[in-house]
Amino acid sequence: MIRFADKPTLVGDRVTLRPIVAADAPSMWADLHDDEAMRLTGTTATFTREQIDAWTASRAAQPDRLDLAIVDRATGDWAGEVVINDVDPDNQSCGFRIALTRTARGRGIGSEATRLIVGYVFDRVQEPSIHRIELEVYAFNERAIRTYERVGFVREGVRRDALRQGESFHDAIVMSVLRTDPSRPTLAGEATGLTADRQ
Repeated sequence: MIRFADKPTLVGDRVTLRPIVAADAPSMWADLHDDEAMRLTGTTATFTREQIDAWTASRAAQPDRLDLAIVDRATGDWAGEVVINDVDPDNQSCGFRIALTRTARGRGIGSEATRLIVGYVFDRVQEPSIHRIELEVYAFNERAIRTYERVGFVREGVRRDALRQGESFHDAIVMSVLRTDPSRPTLAGEATGLTADRQ
C-alpha cells in the first residue's frame, strides 16, 4: 500500500511546504471564511471551530494522505495548503488539491507549491511509486487551469454541470499529470527534507 506516514518539509524559492500542525487551526479557520476561496473550490460544507482544531491536530497521524501547509518564505505566514489524497494503490494514482489564501493568489506561490508536491510524490514516494496524479478544477477558475497546465497537468475531459452555485451550473475540468510525462516536475537536492528544482 502507498503510505504517506513520513511528512516531508519541501523548500522552494517562494514557499516552504511543511506538515500541518494543531497551531495552524486559526489560519485554516480564517480560510473557511474567505468567500472567494469557497467559490473557487466549490466548497459548500460548513465546519465548526472544534472540527478544524481536531482536523489540524490529526494530520500528522494520517498514513494514507499528505496534508502540507504552504508557508510564504518572504513573510513566514500561512499561505494555504496542498493535499495528496484518494490514494489508489492498485492503479498507482492519487488526487491533488490546493487552496490559497487571498494574499497568496496571483504571486506564483500556487505554481511553486504544486511543482514541489508533484515532484516529491513522483520522485520520492516508493511504496509502490505513484504513476498518476489527478485533479478537478471548475471551468470558471481560469487562473488555476493555467497554473496546472504550466506545471504539466493535461486536460482529459469535462464533467458537465458538475457544480451548482445559485442558479448556475458549472463544468468541472479533469486534469492529470503522469510520471512518464516529459514536462512533469522533478525534485533535486536535499535540504531540511527536500529542495525542489527551480524550474
